[in-house]
Amino acid sequence: MEEKLAQRPASCIKIVLFGPESTGKTTLSEDLAEYYKAPMVKEFMREYLQKVWDAEKRICQPRDIIPIAEGQMDAENQLSQKADDLLICDTDLLELKVYSEAYYDGFCEPQLLKHALNNHYHLYFLTYIDVPWTPDDLRDKPHDREGMFQRFEKALKQANKPYIILNGDRETRLITAVKKIDEFLKNR
Repeated sequence: MEEKLAQRPASCIKIVLFGPESTGKTTLSEDLAEYYKAPMVKEFMREYLQKVWDAEKRICQPRDIIPIAEGQMDAENQLSQKADDLLICDTDLLELKVYSEAYYDGFCEPQLLKHALNNHYHLYFLTYIDVPWTPDDLRDKPHDREGMFQRFEKALKQANKPYIILNGDRETRLITAVKKIDEFLKNR
């Protein structure tokens, strides 16, 4: 399991969209991937849990966390080898750590915690809760958006990860993100 959660070395700049559910991470990830013609690592957790929900009508359980983490890192590691300059990640293991602790009374698998803290990304875009809530089969915290946002920001601060809060509408977020990514690409 240990090696399945390890991040392989890569020469590209890695950007993570990070934050609570229904805050526009996937939309912005897709927008950035399109803008830069860069590969995008999709959120494996959503795909995995939708299949579980469709098949069993059950929500995420602790036994699902490590397979989700392994799937996320497998996708990231594969795409990072194909990326030229930039890789857009629609989540990372730190996000899974936050959800694990939020849903399972502060518990996080030790190996997940280790890799969530040690994996390297150049910048996190923390998406704020100022966009409308969009319900679906998997989202379940419409009344605790502020609390979840605080958990995500606290995780970034505790792990000493570089981040910028993105707020505003879709266009404003994209403009802000592009400006920051361009700075990284310019200084590369």
